Amino acid sequence: MSDLPPYPPLDPSTYDLIIVGTGVSESVLSAAASSSGSSVLHLDPNPFYGSHFASLSLPDLTSFLHSISVSPLPPPPPSNAHDFLSVDLVHRSLYSSVEISSFEPEILEEHSRSFNVDLCGPRVIFCADESINLMLKSGANNYVEFKSIDASFVGDSSGELRNVPDSRAAIFKDKSLALLEKNQLMKFFKLVQAHLASSTESDEATVPISEQDMESPFVDFLAKMRLPPKIKSIILYAIAMLDYDQDNTETCRHLLRTKEGIDRLALYITSMGRFSNALGALIYPIYGQGELAQAFCRRAAVKGCIYVLRMPITALLLDKASESIVETGGCKGVRLASGQEIFSQKLILDPCITVGLESFASLTDQQRETLRVLVPKAMSSKGKVARGICIIRGSVKAGVSNALVVYPPKSLFPEQPTAIRVLQLGSGLAVCPPGMHVLYLSTLCDNDDQGKTALLSAMSILIGPQVPEKLQSDSVIENDSAEAKPVVLWRALYVQELVKGEFGGNISSASSPDGNLNYNELVESALRLYEQFMGSEELFKEETSRENTAEEENDGAVEIED
Repeated sequence: MSDLPPYPPLDPSTYDLIIVGTGVSESVLSAAASSSGSSVLHLDPNPFYGSHFASLSLPDLTSFLHSISVSPLPPPPPSNAHDFLSVDLVHRSLYSSVEISSFEPEILEEHSRSFNVDLCGPRVIFCADESINLMLKSGANNYVEFKSIDASFVGDSSGELRNVPDSRAAIFKDKSLALLEKNQLMKFFKLVQAHLASSTESDEATVPISEQDMESPFVDFLAKMRLPPKIKSIILYAIAMLDYDQDNTETCRHLLRTKEGIDRLALYITSMGRFSNALGALIYPIYGQGELAQAFCRRAAVKGCIYVLRMPITALLLDKASESIVETGGCKGVRLASGQEIFSQKLILDPCITVGLESFASLTDQQRETLRVLVPKAMSSKGKVARGICIIRGSVKAGVSNALVVYPPKSLFPEQPTAIRVLQLGSGLAVCPPGMHVLYLSTLCDNDDQGKTALLSAMSILIGPQVPEKLQSDSVIENDSAEAKPVVLWRALYVQELVKGEFGGNISSASSPDGNLNYNELVESALRLYEQFMGSEELFKEETSRENTAEEENDGAVEIED
């Protein structure tokens, strides 16, 4: 951070709320707090918006993954103030086992700035997702457009990709299902839809699924419906989007109840057809996931939030007096890398920021309690997620550009503990040049080796081996293009620590990107932060109309409107 720009002192120097990090949860909170009339200062040590949810060019992504592991925050300058205690901060990395390979550097260098690559992929948005509802309520939907995910598939070790029949029409058209399987699946969807319809009525006798079944494991309920294993796998892992093997109670860390399973199916079903120009249940933002955080940041800026990028914080400022700690929660403000001290009694910090153990040991018990949510961060870790990014020439499915592929547990190899998700995106989403696709992969894991082994297994099924450039044209001629596997041009593998947001007194910590496909848990985290700092005041209560009328849909874009 030695190249910090010469920022003039911030004015004012006191705010109702200071937020560090422009991730999704933090950006939703800044927009909501600004909308309610609070003065908000939103900082980010990075030169871009989105933090760990950003969409970056290949050079910037490579630099971020490598440099974040070795670049500590600069030491704070000495302070002449005597009425508060300065506590040094540590900026630790969420990423490990970073491995980046470029197989055709000349081509990639030529187009390097044409990529918008997500740090937290694969991730999509359900049309009925709570994040969509928040965008509509806040007006953030004015700043981002979406396109549909064309298709969803379930894969296996043979390389076959089976369509996910997510509607009655899709079930009818699916040639991979036998007539009996189609009837069983259609009967099940009719039961779920009838239950959802009746659950809004007061007469419990009309509810098709009993309370006893609703409390039972979802996998048992599916067996009770006599659904064959293939159909069960589609429902559990490609529609309900579960991670762990539901048939193995010894290794399954989240055995889903039927009630939760029905809720997940409801999200999928209500997402189908919500927007007339969305092809299915899933959509993706043009220019990448980083657009979501930016949309809320823009909304916050309209309402008066002040943004400063390239500005780390180096220390927390705490009250020394015990009576002040009781009254204010101990928080006084932060010291910026520029040396300026900024004051607020309410702080939200990036999940990378912690208090060094040496600094923590020198504090009083009351001061330690004030900083409990930041020390040590490893205590808040909820496991790991292995992520992979591939730039490929070609498509994993002929004729399909934007697609989701799910590999259920044990579908690739017997020791595969969790589902592997793969998202392919094409140039129509402005994430890569024409003729290429971006492939995102992820899986939950206990350790780095386990996660990377799983991702490499999926890559070996989907992607062909490297072919020398002089032989590429011959290889295409010799093989049926519908059967030819795409070729990888660039690849990144890394493992991200999962850190759950911590809610303390007046200092809280935001969550890292989770291992889910959608944003529901991250939105819930933002709502909890809002309730903590703003009380019961309604979120975006004054945002009742759109300030800018959306233009007509263009080039297949999905514009979300009330």
